[in-house]
Amino acid sequence: MFDMKHAIVFGSIFMLSAAAAFSQEVVSLNEPIHFASLKLNRSPREETGSIRREKAATLPNCSTGQHFETDFPNAANVSWRRAGFEEAQFTLNGKEWKAFYDYNHDLIGTTTAVEYSVLPEAARKYIEKHYSGYAAHQVILFNDNAYNGSDMVLYGNAFDDADNYFVMLSNSNKTMVLQVNLEGVVTYFSDLSYSNVK
Repeated sequence: MFDMKHAIVFGSIFMLSAAAAFSQEVVSLNEPIHFASLKLNRSPREETGSIRREKAATLPNCSTGQHFETDFPNAANVSWRRAGFEEAQFTLNGKEWKAFYDYNHDLIGTTTAVEYSVLPEAARKYIEKHYSGYAAHQVILFNDNAYNGSDMVLYGNAFDDADNYFVMLSNSNKTMVLQVNLEGVVTYFSDLSYSNVK
């Protein structure tokens, strides 16, 4: 039953097992193990996957980068991050902006901080009447790209693509965001009191 074919197969398995066993680093059981010495020695040029992902998160996709350069040719101080959408933060005409790009590398819209006084008068009156115990901390204008149907996400909530102001209000107990359309209609948007989405 035991023929030459079996002898060659078993002999080959034995030789491969022996080669694998002898090729490993020898660790003496009498000496303490220093895990630092067992780490893979990587050259400075090699990067771990987490380092590559971290660097990739600060660089746009090639197509997104090209679209951004076309959309904002005079942008300065550009930095990128990925948080769902690709987001560029930049300076344009002395003002800070953020531009958001979808998975097709198309511009969804931009945000920029504006003064409370820029809100439509009807919205200011409504907020002063219904939220008199709150102070306005930040007003952001979202400028929608009308040619892109993707919905935007701000403060952890999605909303229909349209130009809107977002007003952050707070008092000693609560922080909230109101959505104000360009006609001055005010709606409750988000509660940030117990959230880390700011």
